[in-house]
Amino acid sequence: MSTGFDREADDFARGARAVIVYPELGDSARDSDARLEETAGLAEAIGIEVVEKRAFAVRAPKPATLLGSGQVESLHELIEEQGAQLAVFDASLSAVQQRNLEDALGCKVIDRTGLILEIFGERARTAEGRLQVELAHLDYQAGRLVRSWTHLERQRGGFGFLGGPGETQIEADRRLIRDRMARLRRELTQVSRTRSLHRDRRQRAPWPVIALVGYTNAGKSTLFNRLTGADVMAENLLFATLDPTLRQIQLPGIDKAILSDTVGFVSELPTQLVAAFKATLEEVVSADLLVHVRDIAHPDTEAQRDDVESVLKEIGVAEQTPRIEAWNKLDLLDEEQRAEIRELAAHRPDVALVSALSGEGVDALLDRIADKLTAGHRRYTITLPSADGAAAAWLHAHGEVLSQEIAGDDALYEVRMAPMDYERFIRRNA
Repeated sequence: MSTGFDREADDFARGARAVIVYPELGDSARDSDARLEETAGLAEAIGIEVVEKRAFAVRAPKPATLLGSGQVESLHELIEEQGAQLAVFDASLSAVQQRNLEDALGCKVIDRTGLILEIFGERARTAEGRLQVELAHLDYQAGRLVRSWTHLERQRGGFGFLGGPGETQIEADRRLIRDRMARLRRELTQVSRTRSLHRDRRQRAPWPVIALVGYTNAGKSTLFNRLTGADVMAENLLFATLDPTLRQIQLPGIDKAILSDTVGFVSELPTQLVAAFKATLEEVVSADLLVHVRDIAHPDTEAQRDDVESVLKEIGVAEQTPRIEAWNKLDLLDEEQRAEIRELAAHRPDVALVSALSGEGVDALLDRIADKLTAGHRRYTITLPSADGAAAAWLHAHGEVLSQEIAGDDALYEVRMAPMDYERFIRRNA
């Protein structure tokens, strides 16, 4: 992704040898090994060769380097020993800390936000996705101009008749970034309007929308492919899916529903990305039902669940939006672990146990989804002209017709359906 600016400090060669660094600040629910493994997975997702992982206990973060001087020296020795060209910090670094660490370590340094932005930049496929990533990257880069560019102290003379002291290069560059971000926001606003029109059209149709959400690499795309017969990219990679995909599915008692596969969440998801991907995530906000896909075999599955719920809250998903948890990757559990998981799930009506890879439990999940979507169904008495075959077919397809009686030119139907479907039917026949 090219922003049109000098990105020397934020681009790094694929295949670079890297050391993963986790500063333990005591603010994470995960242990250091889990954090290091996740960050290593993020780095490997874009072809970085991880040669070493190291955690440092940080009691008093240093404003200049985050780590203490002895820790920086130890890390420098490790980087030289491993021949690493890159240090990836599983933390948020200020521009000053990033610059000072690069000087002290003698290699390029990126933080968690920069790493995730690079992954998103490489994975975005649609024009919308690329716009969103570029906006997020510019927002992130704008605060790092003091570190990124070497020509910042130069000044340009004033133009025209105004004269004056001129404009420093950094001010000009920031202005260019602000202008570009403004243009991107206008384009994304148009994208959001288009999505809203499509969403309104779907809502006028009688089809409920189900959104798959979950931590990155929890198996959402594999489950999506299993349920829809699609071939969405589903690899053992973090952030394999960025651009949302919609497909039609059938459910027990429901003729048609729309299933949406969405970008995976991650702990400490950069705020720039949450803001930039708001148009995409509106598909989640407006869904009739969320299926939270969890990697139940992962040691940090509970912490991952909390991270997903936190992001859902941040993007404005109402707490009352119906949810089902699909505890995925049963195929990775041994018999003892399976028995324990089944015991936990037995007391949770909102949980389905599945293996998206093998198909185990998928039919039961579909039943659970259908039950959830039809739980609020009510009985309605509807009168239609006897000749209105299209409306009658609609009722049979999207509700449960309990009785039908012909009275002259009219037909009287007793139908059990969701209130939202009844409202859609009324709008359709208005």
